[in-house]
Amino acid sequence: MQTYWLNAKGANGSNKPSKSKSDMPTVAETLADSSDSQSMKDGNINGLDRVETMTKIGRLVEWNVEVLTSLLQQIIASRGKVDGANNASLRESEATIGTGDTVLQEFVPIIPLKRFDAGDLSKRQRASSIDIGEEAKTQLRNYLTNVASMYRDNPFHNFEHASHVTASVKKLLTRIVNVDDRNGLSTSVDDVNLVDMAGHSYGITSDPLTQFSVVFSAIIHDLDHPGVPNTQLQKENTRSAQIFKKSIAEQNSVELAWGMLMGKEYETLRSCIYHTEDDLSRFRQLVVNTVMATDIVDRELQALRKARWENAFADTPIHDASLNSDDCKATIVIEHLIQASDVVHTMQHWHIYRTWNEKFFMECYAAYKSGRADSDPSKNWYKGEIGFFDFYVIPLAKKLESCGVFGVSSLEYLSYAQSNRDEWVREGERMVEDYLARYDEMIKEQ
Repeated sequence: MQTYWLNAKGANGSNKPSKSKSDMPTVAETLADSSDSQSMKDGNINGLDRVETMTKIGRLVEWNVEVLTSLLQQIIASRGKVDGANNASLRESEATIGTGDTVLQEFVPIIPLKRFDAGDLSKRQRASSIDIGEEAKTQLRNYLTNVASMYRDNPFHNFEHASHVTASVKKLLTRIVNVDDRNGLSTSVDDVNLVDMAGHSYGITSDPLTQFSVVFSAIIHDLDHPGVPNTQLQKENTRSAQIFKKSIAEQNSVELAWGMLMGKEYETLRSCIYHTEDDLSRFRQLVVNTVMATDIVDRELQALRKARWENAFADTPIHDASLNSDDCKATIVIEHLIQASDVVHTMQHWHIYRTWNEKFFMECYAAYKSGRADSDPSKNWYKGEIGFFDFYVIPLAKKLESCGVFGVSSLEYLSYAQSNRDEWVREGERMVEDYLARYDEMIKEQ
């Protein structure tokens, strides 16, 4: 593992308690654990030596640039030309899309995906031969730099968390498209083969715009997160709560990220993402649905997702054909993919879980100490974490396995979740005491 990832000071400042260096996973360890990219595991981003002088946030931005660039290459290869259609109708759609209802009102139960036949796939250019151009890449880098700056200095909900989630999304998508060790999310220069694995990916693998949209959503899903849950925003009657009513933080993230992307300074970047009104509409819908799926507290949305899952993947035939369609199953798989990735630290190595669990505790405890939470989270953190494993994390990992899309990754996630749960039962109470001690030390040092 190259040393440029190591011992870097975060650009986000540090109201976070420090741990001993031996206990702290590096950014490389955290991301590599969620990534199949050999370049990430080696600590090397396409040979970019300049990353040695970057801040941690700068390196994360650069890694996300490379991930999205590879997907933009695939998008362009799938349509057979580099330049997007710069017509008045498309520009008008850009100016009006998402400006009517709230983001949540745009949510749809089933997203219609674009289908490609074998002939379309066989005619695609090699994605590795596509150059998106310096202007587009510069705009992408500038956009992601601005996204990173709009993440607040929270212990947990920060840009490093967004990148951690993105790495898991990338890994799971790669496992879907990994037909013969060649896929669009690796940095390999080999040909890209996106033919569905025996039809089991429900069309996700054949459409690079779908993959780009999900990865993009992972990057922006917690943008401007306030460090407190939606229930607290409702209680405080914040401006965003007045506008969005529910799924407040999630809707705000989409609103801010999308509004910035539609700026004139990102026109070339947008032409790489889509070049028709249909593609623009599908991109928007995928972003809305994917980010909304990260709100796991809203009971109405959760009930809808549970009912769709039980119908779409039921053992007995379903009379409603739409609930058994590939589009329905693809929508459900995407939602569960982002949900698993959002809590992926619970399904990884123990030291990664432990680190991110402490970060989240510190965020919640700081909110309590500042008067932005009614109850002391330390009182129920130990038992609450066991319940989270038993009633959310482990059932979610089992769903990844039962949908039959992610191969060995689903078994890996489930195994780590069960192991971490058992380890938490043994060590969790002592760890909460350690968290409190480190919080007190941090306060004394301020």
